[in-house]
Amino acid sequence: MTREPLPNRRQHEVIEFFHDFHKYTAGIGRYPDGRVAEVFIDSGKTGTGMQINGRDAAIAISIGLQYGAPIEDIREALTRRGDGKAEGPLGALLDILEGE
Repeated sequence: MTREPLPNRRQHEVIEFFHDFHKYTAGIGRYPDGRVAEVFIDSGKTGTGMQINGRDAAIAISIGLQYGAPIEDIREALTRRGDGKAEGPLGALLDILEGE
């Protein structure tokens, strides 16, 4: 499987959301056909474990998407609570994107 290249110029949107009382800012890059191509996430607290883990997880998700992994499969693979809600901020973000 090959990695689908991103266009040099692409649609990008910013989403702010809260998860477990923390504010996150996410950037979503899209392919011309509207599919999510890349995800960025920032907790606003530079250098903290929360910020580093969020950024690294977003990079891993972005690479998976660019290699053709369906966003629904990634979303379903992330940790969930007993009530089905996302345990982490990336799962919460993918839940938001699913609701679009």
